Amino acid sequence: MTVPHLPSANVAPLHPRHGIHDPGSGTPDRVPGSARRTTSIDMLRPDGLRGRLVLVGRGRDLWTAADGSAHVLRTAGFEAEVDFTGDWSLRALRTDPDRPALAAVLGSNAGSGLRGRIAAADPGLTAASGLLLQLLDDIPVTTLVSGLAFAAGTRALEGQAPGPPEGRSLFGRDMCAGFADGGTIMAELDAGNHPPLPTGPPAGDLLTEDPLAWHDLPPLDRHATRRVRRIDVVPGAEIRVDVLFRDSYVREDGVETAIHEYDVALTGADGAITAITATPRALPWVECPVAAASADRLVGVRFDGLRAHVRHTFGGTSTCTHLNDTLRSLEAVPELLDLL
Repeated sequence: MTVPHLPSANVAPLHPRHGIHDPGSGTPDRVPGSARRTTSIDMLRPDGLRGRLVLVGRGRDLWTAADGSAHVLRTAGFEAEVDFTGDWSLRALRTDPDRPALAAVLGSNAGSGLRGRIAAADPGLTAASGLLLQLLDDIPVTTLVSGLAFAAGTRALEGQAPGPPEGRSLFGRDMCAGFADGGTIMAELDAGNHPPLPTGPPAGDLLTEDPLAWHDLPPLDRHATRRVRRIDVVPGAEIRVDVLFRDSYVREDGVETAIHEYDVALTGADGAITAITATPRALPWVECPVAAASADRLVGVRFDGLRAHVRHTFGGTSTCTHLNDTLRSLEAVPELLDLL
């Protein structure tokens, strides 16, 4: 997943208030009788940093039989174009499988309210392809995360420190731990300075000798950003679920760095979560790790409806936007069990 090293003098040093830097590497072996969902969204700017933002989503559900053999149950993907430096409008959207009803969301904002507009435009999407729904559910936050590439790349290549694009404010005070009033980001903004840039550690390589551990993850170019997620579900009287979540950014020197990374381990029974632990592995600011404890609130909550539950009840400085996305993805657990 890491592109070749390209030396450059324009790589910023680690920010003195950076968060935890302990990214994982490798991927656990597939467990016989389990299901594995892997997804990725690449945030690309093929026309240059100030050009259109292209999001490329890929996903795969895999069943590992009792004898260890692997069977692809389904795949899904999408490609979207966003006017990132303008009004954040969703200019194009192509999906696989094709969902013509989603044309209704074109021209609307790719951030605020998009998830609700997708649900209203295509209410049958959940039943038809939960895998595609999960990919599309990440469009608002991956559009936001791609702003790191825009800001860091522009500063490195043009010697500038731009503020947020005109079409969208990227800085919601107290919206999560990282944006807490008085914290690293907001203190800089309140002082009249440009927002600080996250500086993550080199990302560990997730690929293993098992060619089916992940779906296809093509190499990333400089200033590209990627979100990956793995959900392993092992059935039983008490199901076991293991999750990896990572946002990464490829610096000017070609090194892929981990910006947000969590491991989540949980158990469940009778359709509800019985225990859960979220472990931060890479987070941008010293204020961020405290949000991991918010996962405990899901004990006793049912998997069905988890996306809406997290959306409506997880907010503020005790939470993390990116952990919330990870927790929302757990609604896929019953679906993966059904596939088995």
